[in-house]
Amino acid sequence: MKKKKRILVTVSNDLATDNRVDKVCTFLHQHNFEVLLIGAKRKNRLPLTTRSYATKRITMWFDAGAFFYAELNIRLLFTLLFRRSTHILANDLDTLLAAYIASKLKCNKLIYDTHEYFTEVPELTNRPRIKRIWERIEKWIFPKVHHVYTVNESIAKRYAEKYQRKVFVVRNVSRKWNPTHIQPKEELGIPENCQLLIVQGAGIHIDRGIEEVVEAMKYTQGLVLMIVGDGDVIPQLKNYVTHEKLSDKVRFYGKRPYAEMMQYTHYADIGLTLDKDTNLNYRFSLPNKVFDYIHASTPVISSDLPEIRKVITQFDVGTFIPSHNPNELGAFLMQVCANKAQLAQWKSNCHHAASVLCWENEEQTLHEIYTCEK
Repeated sequence: MKKKKRILVTVSNDLATDNRVDKVCTFLHQHNFEVLLIGAKRKNRLPLTTRSYATKRITMWFDAGAFFYAELNIRLLFTLLFRRSTHILANDLDTLLAAYIASKLKCNKLIYDTHEYFTEVPELTNRPRIKRIWERIEKWIFPKVHHVYTVNESIAKRYAEKYQRKVFVVRNVSRKWNPTHIQPKEELGIPENCQLLIVQGAGIHIDRGIEEVVEAMKYTQGLVLMIVGDGDVIPQLKNYVTHEKLSDKVRFYGKRPYAEMMQYTHYADIGLTLDKDTNLNYRFSLPNKVFDYIHASTPVISSDLPEIRKVITQFDVGTFIPSHNPNELGAFLMQVCANKAQLAQWKSNCHHAASVLCWENEEQTLHEIYTCEK
C-alpha cells in the first residue's frame, strides 16, 4: 500500500456548511491522503457531523472584518507550521497568505481552490484600499502555487489571462442525492396547501436579489418563500417582514446541515438564485444552490448570468426573471407557478440533468490535479 500523503486544508467558512470543502476533503481521504481540515470557530457555527477525515476549529477573538482576517491568517500560520504535512490546500484568497508562508517554510506543495473571483466581491468594490491589499496578496502568491482550480470556465479564463497559467475547473456540483428518508412538512415547519419558493445557502448577502424577492411577496397570492440559510442581509429582512406583516408569506429557517437543508429544497416548487450583475464576481457566479435545486428536482428561476444560463438552457430546467423590480418579479412568480405543465416538464428534466451534473463526474478533474501530486 502506498504511503499516505498528509494534506492540511484551510478555510474561513463554517466547516459544517461549506459543502465544497467537505466534498474535496472526502475525495482526498478516499485517495490516500491523510486530511486535516482547519477553519475558524465562528460564533454562529453549527455542530459538525461525523467526517471521514480530521477537523480542527480555531478559537478566534474576532468574528468579522479586517481584524478577523488578520487574526485568522496568524492563527492558521502557526497551526500549519506545527502540523506534519506534505501538501497544503488553501480555500479562497482569505486563507492563501498563511498557507503560502507555511508551504515555503515547510517545503510543502501548495494547491489553491478559489471558490469565486474574490477581489471583485461586492464587499470590496466600494473599499478600494482593502481591495488593493487583497489584490497584492493574490498577485504575489497566485503565480507561485503548484496547482489552481476554480468553480467555472468564466473565472478560470479570467485568471488564466491575468496570470498566464493553467487554471483547472471543478464546478461546485452536488453529489447524487438519494435520501433514505424524507421528513413530513409538519416536522420541518413547512406550510401546507400553498406553492413553495426557496432561497437556500450560506451566502445570503447584499446584491443577491433577496431583498427584492422578499418585497415581491407582497404582490403574490398562494405562494410562500422559504429562506434556508444565513447571511449579512438576514437581520434587516426579518425586520422588514415583521414591519410589512409578511410572516405568513416569508419563512426563515436559519442555517441547517446540508442533509436537512435539502429536505426543504425537495418540497419547493421553485428554487431561486437572483444574484445581480453588479460586479464581476456575481456576473461569473455559478452558485452551488443551482445544482442543489436540480438534484432535488426543483426547477430554477434565476437572474440572467452567463454561467447559470449555460446550465438552465442546456438542460431546460427553469427560466430567467425579467428584472429585479419587486412588482414585476411578484407578477412573474405568479405567472410561472400557475403554469403547472411547464413546472412538471422542468421537474422531469431535472432528473436527467442531475445524472450529468453530479460530483461523481466532476471528481475526474480532481484525479488529474492530485494524481500529479503523488
